[in-house]
Amino acid sequence: MPFIYNIFYINAVDISLARTFLEVAVSGSFVAAAQRLHLTQTAISARIRVLEAQLGRRLFVRNKAGARLTPAGERFVRDANILVQAWERARQRVALPAGRANIASIGGELSLASPMLSNWLIWMHANHPTLALNVEVAPLAQLMERVRDGSLDMALAYDPPNQPGLTIELLADEKLLMVSSSKQRSPSPEDYVHVDWGAPFNDNLSAAFPHLSNAAVSCSLGPLALNYLLKVGGCGYFRSNIVKPFIAQKKLHLVPNAPAFFLFDPRDLLHRSRGGAYRPHAFGLACMCMNAADSRRSAHAAFNAQRAN
Repeated sequence: MPFIYNIFYINAVDISLARTFLEVAVSGSFVAAAQRLHLTQTAISARIRVLEAQLGRRLFVRNKAGARLTPAGERFVRDANILVQAWERARQRVALPAGRANIASIGGELSLASPMLSNWLIWMHANHPTLALNVEVAPLAQLMERVRDGSLDMALAYDPPNQPGLTIELLADEKLLMVSSSKQRSPSPEDYVHVDWGAPFNDNLSAAFPHLSNAAVSCSLGPLALNYLLKVGGCGYFRSNIVKPFIAQKKLHLVPNAPAFFLFDPRDLLHRSRGGAYRPHAFGLACMCMNAADSRRSAHAAFNAQRAN
């Protein structure tokens, strides 16, 4: 990451060059990038020429169809993203809103946005009003990259792979329960709504219910599948804390003798400290700003409190 270490020596003009480069790379066109940035095509071309001169490499091949990245340009995409993200992060930390002493940034996968991240936001607002909060939802690979480059303090994810430099700690052994819209004895392929909870879950499901390998309905997002099941009917595996209220209201029923599976591998929280060292604390960064000496206890207290809402 050649640019991240010198971020505070890079001026705003260089940031605009990186942003311009990314716009051209995404749109594949100087004309489209000019429209999105509200600049002239001449200005876009000039910025790219300056950037290419600074890097000593040609970044785009121009043709009638637009612009495509050269091998050097493809390599620069990651660094340009890091540069822009780090600059935005620095700008947010320097220009904190009035009444805020620090900022905490957390990311999560889409399936964790509601209710986990939503409840966490509410809990943090009520209990730590002097913190500015930043929450982002993104795919796992992007979350891991953002944690590594420091633009996210921490990230919640299902079953993240072990990677050098990342500390990953179990946050909760949450169970997946098979529920049905009707009192049925065993699940059938016609009624089963499959949610992709990750490779470990899929392996366990195949072992327990080989006949459910070809579900009629499959979803990658739990809330979407649950809403479908409640409206249309059927059965499927869902997080225990999400379906418990529906079970109490008798809108859903536990499927008898269906095994419960643990949702989390013992690796579900990725985070690093603001100083650059990775620390083994769940929600460690957000709580460290308030009580660094006891961040582990504060972190788990925050997590348990927001989950209870």
